[in-house]
Amino acid sequence: MKALSELLKAVKPLTVEGSCDVEIAGVEIDSRKVKQGDLFVAMKGTQVDGHRFIGKAIGQGAVAILCEDMPQEKAEGVTYIQVASTEEAVGPVATRFFGDPSRKLKLVGVTGTNGKTTIATLLYNLFRKLGHKVGLLSTVCNYIDGEAVPADHTTPDPIALNELLARMVSAGCTYCFMECSSHAIQQHRIGGLHFAGGLFTNLTRDHLDYHKTFENYRNAKKMFFDMLPKTAFAVTNADDKNGLFMVQNCKASVKTYSIQRVADYRARILECHFEGMYLEIDGKEVGVQFIGRFNVSNLLAVYAATVLLGEDAQAVLVAMSTLGSVSGRLEPIRSPEGFTAIVDYAHTPDAIANVLSAIHEVLNGKGKVITVCGAGGNRDHGKRPLMAQEAVRQSDKVILTSDNPRNEDPQAIIDDMLAGLDAQQRRKVITITDRREAIRTACMMAEKGDVVLVAGKGHETYQEINGVKHHFDDHEVLRDIFNVK
Repeated sequence: MKALSELLKAVKPLTVEGSCDVEIAGVEIDSRKVKQGDLFVAMKGTQVDGHRFIGKAIGQGAVAILCEDMPQEKAEGVTYIQVASTEEAVGPVATRFFGDPSRKLKLVGVTGTNGKTTIATLLYNLFRKLGHKVGLLSTVCNYIDGEAVPADHTTPDPIALNELLARMVSAGCTYCFMECSSHAIQQHRIGGLHFAGGLFTNLTRDHLDYHKTFENYRNAKKMFFDMLPKTAFAVTNADDKNGLFMVQNCKASVKTYSIQRVADYRARILECHFEGMYLEIDGKEVGVQFIGRFNVSNLLAVYAATVLLGEDAQAVLVAMSTLGSVSGRLEPIRSPEGFTAIVDYAHTPDAIANVLSAIHEVLNGKGKVITVCGAGGNRDHGKRPLMAQEAVRQSDKVILTSDNPRNEDPQAIIDDMLAGLDAQQRRKVITITDRREAIRTACMMAEKGDVVLVAGKGHETYQEINGVKHHFDDHEVLRDIFNVK
């Protein structure tokens, strides 16, 4: 229980009607979850306006309402607080209610287009290996020191987020690593949180169905670095042209990492195989179980953040050498016929280009590359032809197939991808709408020494078709085709 007056210290009310001395049992943005004694926050969402459900929330026991528009009729005994933006207010209020958990551990956010999940997950695994109790907030799954808590969004809503952080504190966690999506930053889902550090990976076209322009998308990411306190660190990728833009108004201590130019933290590839690479990081050699230049960049970001959090550099490199790849990120599965299938989450043009470059680095001109890929439905249409172009550019054969069509016709999505290809490029391409058949066909085409890249779904274990999730796992399909466990 928390006094309403205490919670309101986090916001600037325009009007208050009713008593602020009431005790608040919980904070909710979903009227269906409201219980006796709760504060209901009326949010103006993209689909639904929470103000419509104020009456329902009161009926379920809400004793206080945080809103932007005061209702015409007010219930007796209920306190109404008007603010300029409930979207901006809910984070600080939730932070207060749960006892400001982000200040009781070291919270590090990771943002960018590609690499967020890999970096956040590797930091979580690395700090556990170094003997710490750690939390993880990621697209794939949230963890409280080994306990899995399923994830619905890249970043939960502010109430769920603070509740998870409070659970981490109770479990004795001293660190938490989290993905910060552009949506979450823009929608103030991380408002009120205190960050010890932030990492920028890279920026390429994504989520333009929501942000409309690349500039809006870029600025949403930059907001994260603008809000970091002086006490924090900001680690940015000097190899990305947007890397320094992100931190130009940043109050935190800025550090850079690079595999191409002068930076605070540097790395280069010494050897590369499908089983892993030998790298030089900050002048020291280390073997890692990853492949691809972009993974070198990811590992360097992890190394930089870990050292900046006070860990011994040599101990960090030893622990890094034991880390395995993240599920669905450049994951190899060997076939009995002697070719390699690789499952990867690549679902943007840049991610496909990176994965294929990594494969070619290892193949070194020996063996063909057959790529199976699609594009998600009800998402940015503009990236579909670009994805097809990248797939064709670095593959000997491409099979365009279904990904998560959602509410779109899978063939229409494939047609959008084909529209980016000229007659010469199309000679490399076949289309098979059924994803299982597409993977099977790619495997039938492959010979010893070849690589089959199955891109787009990675860790996902479903296909979303007309609003229904059907079980589908690229790993399972490949193991079934290979007849291996």
